[in-house]
Amino acid sequence: MAKAKVKAKVKEKEKEKPLNIETVTWGDVTWVNIVRPTERETEYLAQKYPFHPLDLDDCLSRIQRPKIDEYKDYIFLVFHFPVYNVEARVTNPSQLSVFIGEKYLITLHKGELKPLVKLFRDCELNEDAREEHFSQGTGHLLYRIIDRLVDYCLPIINKISANIEKTEDNIFTSRGMPRAIGDISTLRRDVIAFRRIIWPMRAVVATLEPKIRRFTSMDLAVYFGDMIDHVDKIWDALDESKEIIEGLNDTHDSLATNRTNEVIRMLTVIATILLPITVVASIFGMNIPLGPFENSPYSPLFVFIIIVIIIASMLYFFRRQRWI
Repeated sequence: MAKAKVKAKVKEKEKEKPLNIETVTWGDVTWVNIVRPTERETEYLAQKYPFHPLDLDDCLSRIQRPKIDEYKDYIFLVFHFPVYNVEARVTNPSQLSVFIGEKYLITLHKGELKPLVKLFRDCELNEDAREEHFSQGTGHLLYRIIDRLVDYCLPIINKISANIEKTEDNIFTSRGMPRAIGDISTLRRDVIAFRRIIWPMRAVVATLEPKIRRFTSMDLAVYFGDMIDHVDKIWDALDESKEIIEGLNDTHDSLATNRTNEVIRMLTVIATILLPITVVASIFGMNIPLGPFENSPYSPLFVFIIIVIIIASMLYFFRRQRWI
């Protein structure tokens, strides 16, 4: 009973909190921005707009793929955009859910997409920005949002390229060689994660313009064509990065194998030289008569000369065979 009362009090406190909803209106177009949506915000949308319950559930789900669901009065879209995690050195997907209708555009996200947050703030504070982005309808506003988020991918690509160059330099230095394999693995994971984000989004962006054409008075075909080119450029850059990383991995393996072979060869040469020396030392260390060396005070010198001759002979032989 006590736990039930505590839960009830928590729910009551949550209901008392204001909804995490911000709006900007210019003319008859309204942009509703919801950061870190919860069930309370989706319930508000369900009461005010004719949205399908499954679409509202998708806004809170973390396992959605980019998609377009088209209805009579609105379109529901899900996008995934990359966000670079500096600490983990990997790119993670951040979901953007969008409802677009004739007079409204609703965005739901976690607040990690900086270009989207900045654009909303500009429209909130600047009358000229509102007129620029809202005057051509919600379709044009959606294009502005997606275009900025696509362009936001380019600095992340540049960061990956910089990390690849740094890793390439480490591979060919003795100090950086030991940690190069870890850097290569991190880069490979980052590129794979980025490709997993971009691949399904390409199809959504490519088919978006004809579907939102009814929500704008402006012909956006050329603009969306340019945005699709940017997405393709990002994909090509990821393909190139993937090939470079594979090449660096092969190069690292080749260098590591070559260095291992060099070490093994030197150890083998040392062991081969020490083997006859060990035999000579063992023979002269035995308590048995050895002819002229038995009672001579120069016996240690004779043994040392024999060892030097053996070492010199073996080194000469190895050199002639180009083993060292």
